[in-house]
Amino acid sequence: NQLKSIYQKGGKELFKYFLKYCGDPASTAYACIGKHYSVIGKEQFRNRALQKGRMNSGWRYQYIAKGAAIATKRFVTVSDIGLNEADFSATIAVKNFESDLLNIYVSVKNRVNTISGGSWPKSIRALEEVAKNDKNRTGPYICVFGIAMQKGNRTIKAEQKKKTPYSFNTEVWLSDFFWPFFTNYSYEEIAKAVLSVLPEIGEQDNTDIEIHPELLDSFGECCKNNGLLDNEGYFNDAFRLVELFVRANTK
Repeated sequence: NQLKSIYQKGGKELFKYFLKYCGDPASTAYACIGKHYSVIGKEQFRNRALQKGRMNSGWRYQYIAKGAAIATKRFVTVSDIGLNEADFSATIAVKNFESDLLNIYVSVKNRVNTISGGSWPKSIRALEEVAKNDKNRTGPYICVFGIAMQKGNRTIKAEQKKKTPYSFNTEVWLSDFFWPFFTNYSYEEIAKAVLSVLPEIGEQDNTDIEIHPELLDSFGECCKNNGLLDNEGYFNDAFRLVELFVRANTK
């Protein structure tokens, strides 16, 4: 009974994921028509597994950056306490101005496109609010989006037309600058170090694992209850599916 409850809940969560992360509503709905719910369920299960894998990679590099920054002893302080938008913060002495400490607020992302183009201004404002409202901060600050897996150096995000920076206090540090600054190692050295420990922790591709039929049946039940399937369990209403996709992404 407990397993059945878990599978039923998993199917419902998979249906929610299906609606929320559909991509283009029209093309996704068109691609589903005539397919059995079990086929779509398996595709979504694997898509979600890949997405979770990318998220795990982001967390991994976040912890590596913070831990290595502490190990370098280059920084006065390194902390992740009391931060919402920032993954960690660090303070470092400024050359010729030892009385001042530069406060660095870091948000680690896998790649630049992790944040969509239109979301950059909002993300920058949110990170700067963390810096401005930090009651423990004394002295100047800089906000940094650290890019873990994309080669390049430093840049500032700006409006496309006017080329005006969204903020002069926020920079994007790509991997060729980000990793040496915080760890004393290159991006390639960090990647090879991660590769060397993956066999020890047993991390493997989990996209080919068997999906329990009861979980897929629960997914199919959600589809049926929302008027998406015919009597044989095949998707037969693309317009209804588009409606659900749009509603799920406007809440």
